[in-house]
Amino acid sequence: MDLRQLRYFLALNEHRSFVRGAEATGITQPAFSRAIRGLEEELGCLLVDRGDKELRPTPEGKVVLQHALALVRGANNLTQEIGRMTKLDAGELRFGCGPAPAARLVPDGLRLFMQRYPRIHTRLEVNNWEHLSRSLAREEIEFFIADTRQFEAEPNFQTQPLQPRQGLFYCRPGHPLLAKESLSTNDLFDYPLVGSRLPSGVRKALANLSGRTDLELHLECDHPQILREVVCGSDAIGLSSLEALRQPLQQGEVVRLQPRNLPAGLDNFHACCGIVTRTGFRLSPAARAMIELLRRMDRGLLPHSAAA
Repeated sequence: MDLRQLRYFLALNEHRSFVRGAEATGITQPAFSRAIRGLEEELGCLLVDRGDKELRPTPEGKVVLQHALALVRGANNLTQEIGRMTKLDAGELRFGCGPAPAARLVPDGLRLFMQRYPRIHTRLEVNNWEHLSRSLAREEIEFFIADTRQFEAEPNFQTQPLQPRQGLFYCRPGHPLLAKESLSTNDLFDYPLVGSRLPSGVRKALANLSGRTDLELHLECDHPQILREVVCGSDAIGLSSLEALRQPLQQGEVVRLQPRNLPAGLDNFHACCGIVTRTGFRLSPAARAMIELLRRMDRGLLPHSAAA
C-alpha cells in the first residue's frame, strides 16, 4: 500500500467513476483500475460495490476512506511544513512589535521584506510588551520587538538588543506649559499623562521625578496616532519615542517639552528595544530572515525607506 493508491481511491470515491477518477489523477483508466484492485488485494477486501452504478464504498471501503483522507492530508501537511522550513517562496510569518518600533523600524522592514519575499504571508500584532509576551507563550507569534527589560532575566525568553529609542514628553502647540520661562518636571505632573504601557523601570523613574511612590498614566494606549490626537486636542502631556514623533515635531503638530531638571541621558526613559524569542524554539526561515533584516536595518547596514 502506498499514498498513490490511497489518493486514487479517494478520487474514485469523489468521481464515482473509474474513467473520471483516472482523468482527475492523470493516469490511464487501466492503470487506475489496477491500482484500486491492488489496494483491495493487499487489504483482502472489496472497497467499492461494482454492481452499484454509483460505485458506493463497501463498509470496509468507508473505513479505508476515513484513514486514507487522514493519511493524505497528513502527507500534504508534512510536505508544506518542510517547504516552509527550507524555502522562502511560500508560508507564513507571524510576529509582533511594540509602539516604539512600530513607528519606523518595523514598517520599513516590512516594506523591504515584502519586496524580497512577495509570497510570504505576514501577520503583524502591534501591542505592548505584556500582551506580546502572552502571544509568544501561546505560540501565536514567533517573535516580537519591544522593550526587553522585563525579559532579560526570564529563562523562557531570549533577547537580542537593538538600538534604544529615546523617550520624550510632548504637548500641543499653545499648551499653558509653553508660556513658562523655566519648566520643571513637577510642572509636567500637574497635567494628565498619556502613553503606552510602561515597563516597571520607566514607571519607577517617572515616579521618582514626580516625588510619588508610584505613577499611573491617565490614559494607556498602544496606538501612537490615538495618543497624539488626544494630546493635540487637550492639555494632556504625552510620553513617546522621538522616532515616533519625528515628523509631527518637524511639522509643528506637537511640541517637545524639555524640563530643566530632567536628568541628562536618562537611560530609564529610553525604550530598550530588542527582539524577543522563546528559548529552545526553532524559528521558521521567514522569521529568521525578518529578524536579520531588522537587525541590519537597525545598525544602519540597510537604508530606511524614507532615506532611500
